[in-house]
Amino acid sequence: KTAIESVIDQTVAPSQIVIVVDGEISKSLDAVVSNFEKNTVFDVVRLPQNTGHGNARRAGLEKCKHELVAIMDADDIATPERFEKQLEMFEKNEKLCVCGGNIAEFEDDPKNVISYRCVPSENDEIRKYMKKRCPFNQMTVMFKKSEVMAVGGYVDWFRNEDYYLWLRLMQNGAEFANSNEIFAKVRVEKDTYYRRGGLHYFKSEYKLQKYMLENHIIDRLTYTVNILKRFTVQVLLPGKMRRFVYNNFAREKTKNK
Repeated sequence: KTAIESVIDQTVAPSQIVIVVDGEISKSLDAVVSNFEKNTVFDVVRLPQNTGHGNARRAGLEKCKHELVAIMDADDIATPERFEKQLEMFEKNEKLCVCGGNIAEFEDDPKNVISYRCVPSENDEIRKYMKKRCPFNQMTVMFKKSEVMAVGGYVDWFRNEDYYLWLRLMQNGAEFANSNEIFAKVRVEKDTYYRRGGLHYFKSEYKLQKYMLENHIIDRLTYTVNILKRFTVQVLLPGKMRRFVYNNFAREKTKNK
């Protein structure tokens, strides 16, 4: 409810809101969705069973009527001027395909911000950063639907459907940008860092790195370093240590860094 309200209360309100219900949800959550569904601005896609992030996003994107599409996750909070500022970015650069922003991660209360994930802002920086890590915070992105669909749209890829999409867009010559501002407050729970690890997660990352190597996006040295880092953090480290690594090496404590 909080996530959807943050989208409705934008300084530039969306003309269509697509909600994807990926399989069964609780009665209380379904009641929230059903209540919003009464408003004609909403289109609800109900999938009979859980299909995974990539397939769910694909189903939602197919329902979108407009060229510019903004992505949002169900447990995050968009900042009030997010859409307005992103539309300005597209107006300033007609070649722009994808734009996003930074995020503030919080525990329990949105005021309890514990860290920030800041990403590079310029196209060249983003393309360089993409060789090592995902260069966008997916819950902040806005993109041109036509260009995304031209490279096949979202494809099911465990916890990496977004990274895989940005890579294919880069190969297709897309232009990227990120704002230096916070576009979303993101909820971090106790099990978040456990979900960011495990053999299944690592295998997904490994396949993605292999794709990058085979498509000459990265060289063998970068591939080896990327694999070793991910194996160490995602497989060898326990959840508490993984949390420490993310908070101290993959996140920032202030948004001004």
